[in-house]
Amino acid sequence: MGSHNRSIRFKIFLLLLLPLLSLSALWGFALNLTVGDGQALLRANTLYQTIGITSTDLGLQLQAERAQSAVAVTTRQLTQELGSQRARTDKSVADFQKSAVTAGDAIKDNLRASLDTLTGELSRLGSIRADIDGGISSRLTSLNEYNRVLDAIFRLYDHLVSVPDLPLFQQASSLQAMGNAREIIAREHALLSGALIDHRLTEPELTAFTEYVATRRFLSARGQAGLDTALRRPYEQIFAGEPFRDFTAMETRIIATGAPPADGATWNAPVDRLTAQLDKLGAASSEVLSERALDAATSTMVKIGTAGGLGLIAVLASIIISVRFGRRLAGELAALRSAAVELSDNRLPDLVDRLSRGEEVNVKKVDVEKVDVEKEAKPLKVSGAAEIVDVAKAFGSVQRTAVQAAVSQAAMRRGIGQVFLNLARRKQGLLHRQLALLDGMQRRTHDPDRLEELFRLDHLTTRMRRHAESLIILSGAAPGRAWRKPVPAVDIVRAAIAEVEDYTRVTVEAMPGSALDGAAAADLTHLVAELVENATIYSPPSTTVVVRGDLVSNGYAIEVEDRGLGLAPGEYATFNALLANPPEFDLADSDRLGLFVVARLAERHGIQVLLRRSPFGGTTAIVLVPRGLVHDQAALEAGGDGEAPALPSRTKKKTLAVVNGTHAGLPRRVKQANLAPQLKTDEPPEPEPEEKTERSPDEVRDLFSAYQRGTQRAREEANEEGEA
Repeated sequence: MGSHNRSIRFKIFLLLLLPLLSLSALWGFALNLTVGDGQALLRANTLYQTIGITSTDLGLQLQAERAQSAVAVTTRQLTQELGSQRARTDKSVADFQKSAVTAGDAIKDNLRASLDTLTGELSRLGSIRADIDGGISSRLTSLNEYNRVLDAIFRLYDHLVSVPDLPLFQQASSLQAMGNAREIIAREHALLSGALIDHRLTEPELTAFTEYVATRRFLSARGQAGLDTALRRPYEQIFAGEPFRDFTAMETRIIATGAPPADGATWNAPVDRLTAQLDKLGAASSEVLSERALDAATSTMVKIGTAGGLGLIAVLASIIISVRFGRRLAGELAALRSAAVELSDNRLPDLVDRLSRGEEVNVKKVDVEKVDVEKEAKPLKVSGAAEIVDVAKAFGSVQRTAVQAAVSQAAMRRGIGQVFLNLARRKQGLLHRQLALLDGMQRRTHDPDRLEELFRLDHLTTRMRRHAESLIILSGAAPGRAWRKPVPAVDIVRAAIAEVEDYTRVTVEAMPGSALDGAAAADLTHLVAELVENATIYSPPSTTVVVRGDLVSNGYAIEVEDRGLGLAPGEYATFNALLANPPEFDLADSDRLGLFVVARLAERHGIQVLLRRSPFGGTTAIVLVPRGLVHDQAALEAGGDGEAPALPSRTKKKTLAVVNGTHAGLPRRVKQANLAPQLKTDEPPEPEPEEKTERSPDEVRDLFSAYQRGTQRAREEANEEGEA
């Protein structure tokens, strides 16, 4: 979906939407991180209050059971004290499992894996105890089995301290290291608890004890190094006390001698005091760390609320400001667009249309290029940003230029039309003079061959007169020929055919005796002549052009049908649109000159002209004269003499035939003798008499006297109608 066709409002919306979405996403991302940190701190506190406390107690119980199990393996006796300790351990396991259920969603995937591992190790307690009770496990083996369970607990501790606050995480990790060191002390004590009974350490046990000591020292050093002053100082006090000094001295002595102390109290007393101090300090340190986590979580949530609220306000303010700015800018652009569209679609086309119709802008007889341009080229009323105002001014300049160009073109078209009109009028005057000369020459000529040549020249002159009238029509003026009385439709068709060069190919079929309004007769004759000439030009010379007419319900229809190649459907649609709504004449489109003339004439009298394909493959032109211009036969008889007014004498001259004999000094009328041969359709023409080789002087005199009297009468009738 490309965005090329989108509105400017939509594009501005996209332009503002992207940064707003980015800002909102960034705010949401930052808020999510901050909220996530706060939630992580709260989750860490929840885990400490559930799994953390119960797992700590579970570790202490396992450490105690491990020490007593070492004694039981050494003495091979199961004491009541061991049984009680195992019960306490089982209760601690149950509490731990309940706390895991209570923690619920606070347990994430990484912690869930460690919890599952610890659960699996705890399930092995039964088999570990069975091996001890059955005397299968050695002292070191049983201790290592308990060590595996405790290692799983400490791995769980590692995931419990995964908090997002870095200082808090460092302190938790350091306390975890101190707790691991405390576990190593418990392992040393469990190993020596059994060794003190038989007063010996096996070589593997001594190696394990040596490793325990080294690990404890490393963990203690690392843990103290990471603790802050408040948490480190209590450990420093313990490590500087007498129990710890005695304990470390005994560690060194045992490693050096390879044997446990001779007196068990020498070992147990300082170890018990030290472990009690470490357990108490570990619990207190965990409470301090938990409080710190809770405070950090609360502080984080407060920051989240403050930053999130301010960020949300900023985002909303940005959205509101951006939307208002976008709507304002879109409104300004929409106003500019509306003004430009109104200019391009209404004002300028209306002005051009008025000018094309010849209307004076503002109807003032003054300098069009100065006054009218100022009146019509009104500036665009647009407000807003400086750039939009500048664009509006640019549109105003374009409008002024367009109006000036339209006015100049209209003036030029009027000038060209006036030139056409003047030339056509002059040519028309010359042609009338030429026709008058031809009349005189025809009256003075008695040679038939000369008369035939004069008739041809007369025919060409008539066609030239029609072309001159075409120029007058295209210039917007009226040719000027009109009759007061209705004219028979057949006479109009005959007159139109007489103005066509290839008139011998035209056949007129029977037409009813209807008459057409005399005011439109000349224009209708010209219209039909253009269509007939077009039919003769665009059809093969061997074919005929048929003209027929009939009275229909909507008026009088005249059809001109040729048998040429016809046109494509698209061309018919184009030409019919031109004929229905004639556009302004384009000087460059001279190929359609006849169609423009036909369209102008049809528009003048409300005549409908339609082109369509003929069944014979050519084109049929249908001319529908409206009912208001059609008269019945009674209108022809209203003239008084019983005959319709004659069209100009040029028509009758061209259709005169040979006159046979005389009667009382007048020509004798012969049926169809006054029609051109191609118009004789009702009866076949009589065969021409065999031409005489020579005529008597009396025959020649009678022939031309009759001809001269007939043409003189036709000329007088035409002059009377022209004066009317």
